[in-house]
Amino acid sequence: MLRLYENQWTKEELLGHIGDISQLGGVRLVTLAEGPERGVRAAELRTAAGLRFTVYLDRGMDIGPAEYRGVPLAWTSPTGPAAPSFYEPQGIGWLRSFHGGLLTTCGLTQVGPPGEENGEHLGLHGRISNIPARQVGQGDAWEGDIYTFWVEGRMREVSVFGHNLELRRRVSAQLDKPRLVIQDQVTNMGDVTAPHMILYHINLGFPLLQAESRLIAPSEEVIPRDEVATAGITEHTRFQAPAPRYAEQVFYHRMRAEADGFVKVVVVNDALRLGLQLRYRQEELPEFTQWKQMGWGTYTLGIEPGNCRSEGRLAARQRGALLELAPGQQLDYQVEMSVLVDEELNDL
Repeated sequence: MLRLYENQWTKEELLGHIGDISQLGGVRLVTLAEGPERGVRAAELRTAAGLRFTVYLDRGMDIGPAEYRGVPLAWTSPTGPAAPSFYEPQGIGWLRSFHGGLLTTCGLTQVGPPGEENGEHLGLHGRISNIPARQVGQGDAWEGDIYTFWVEGRMREVSVFGHNLELRRRVSAQLDKPRLVIQDQVTNMGDVTAPHMILYHINLGFPLLQAESRLIAPSEEVIPRDEVATAGITEHTRFQAPAPRYAEQVFYHRMRAEADGFVKVVVVNDALRLGLQLRYRQEELPEFTQWKQMGWGTYTLGIEPGNCRSEGRLAARQRGALLELAPGQQLDYQVEMSVLVDEELNDL
């Protein structure tokens, strides 16, 4: 049965009270119409449990704004979801259209600072976030009393005589749960081995993120990226008010998975009695990067599972940590995010 509005419902009981399931939740396709994001296709997903979020179909099927019962969960950058035609691939041009949002995908062959390998210029965090989806579809299904809906599509990162990787993504939600699930499949469609790096850049923001918020993670080891992060290592799970010209702190975590193979990370605002829980399979995504940015206007926390560190392709190769896909090889990833409230926070 579904648990909604302080009651238990069967499918038949629920449908007897409404004219269409969209009265309670579902998927709606829209096109943005203002400024640099004009023309960007998007999908708005809404659950009856209070979770609403937007998937940018023309931005690698990233997730933009997300809220729970009207309370924002994610940080939105000042660039907004600029159309992919505004993407600047060289150097740090990626930042000119970094929309933030609940999810910005990094990869598929480069994650981290810009560089160059074998004559190929590698921009910051790769190209996938600026590639529009094709074969976009949406759907819904009842399984007994459970109603699930989704949006899906394919993005291909490819160049003639170069690498040819395809990302198939499905983003789904369940009517009676404040939870979303991202299911990805990456396939090497080419005839040569290709480097493969992917990182889920999840960006949390105000009011979930405030000075009283805290990060709860099963970290067995936390490695600061540089001297700036080293200075903040003792406070990496705590936050403060926005500060002008704040120098970002980046930490690499070695996580401990639970018995089911999933790692669970939670960010909690105790004053609001609100939290967001991230779950992902450690076997697929063995690395975890924390981006702590307490800057004025760039006030966000990045919790970022990946198959790599945010260090760049060349550094990963030199460290012997670069994953490569053989022709035809494919890998699956699953990332889940859930809102936690009230008594669900008691044992954290």
